[in-house]
Amino acid sequence: MDKKSLTAVARQQLKLAATASSGRSSLTICGGHTHSLRQTVIAMTAGQSLAEHENPGEATLLVLSGVLTLISGTNEWKGSAGDLIVIPNARHSVKAIDDVAFLLTVAK
Repeated sequence: MDKKSLTAVARQQLKLAATASSGRSSLTICGGHTHSLRQTVIAMTAGQSLAEHENPGEATLLVLSGVLTLISGTNEWKGSAGDLIVIPNARHSVKAIDDVAFLLTVAK
């Protein structure tokens, strides 16, 4: 068994994102590309975004801190700490409104 503090991981990734030229940082905490389940903590500084991309499988986004917007076509969902967003099975992007950290869970 493995136990991690999402709060601590999010805080660490936000610090790394603040010093990264991309304004982003991430750490896979469970699974990976060779597993059917992958969980990754992603942090982005305010104003940064993840460009539009395909959905790699069933996915959810749990906002750990800050505020973000998930955009898919003409639909937008705003999420803040504690919000769980089911990512649509369509091309989408994510924009950080504030400094934000979220847990991305993908099942293939």
